Amino acid sequence: MSDATTSTPIEIEITEPRSFNEQAAVALVIAGALVAVADRRISPVERDEVIRFIRERGLAPHISDERLFSMFDELAERLEEPDFANVVIDTLRPVSDLPLSSHLIELSERVAAADEDVDPHEVQAIKLLRLLTLVLPRAKPVGPVAISVAAKE
Repeated sequence: MSDATTSTPIEIEITEPRSFNEQAAVALVIAGALVAVADRRISPVERDEVIRFIRERGLAPHISDERLFSMFDELAERLEEPDFANVVIDTLRPVSDLPLSSHLIELSERVAAADEDVDPHEVQAIKLLRLLTLVLPRAKPVGPVAISVAAKE
């Protein structure tokens, strides 16, 4: 959990998405932004690749391109701060039980290659994403499923 005195919240829609669809879109955008900022120079083609990937796969049809660009810019700025790892983890955790891992990795690889120069720091960012998609705890079920599981224990 972030301390308000040590980190600046982005926007309420990004730090606390209203739906799984929004959370999934933010997770995809942060994966691309993480790789884009890894080499300390964000190329416009990297940002464009994030949006193109999301559009090609139909992963966030309810979110406008302008909103996705805005998300990317805001998250890329946050990822340049010292607590960037917490930002990534906090963004990915809510969607850890959704089947996004392969999309996150493929997107990160495409962003790394978008500017035709794969930097070693971008490779490290991709490895970090791979690790996080493997180790983040799965979200616990809420509602009737959680009640029936608790009753069995």
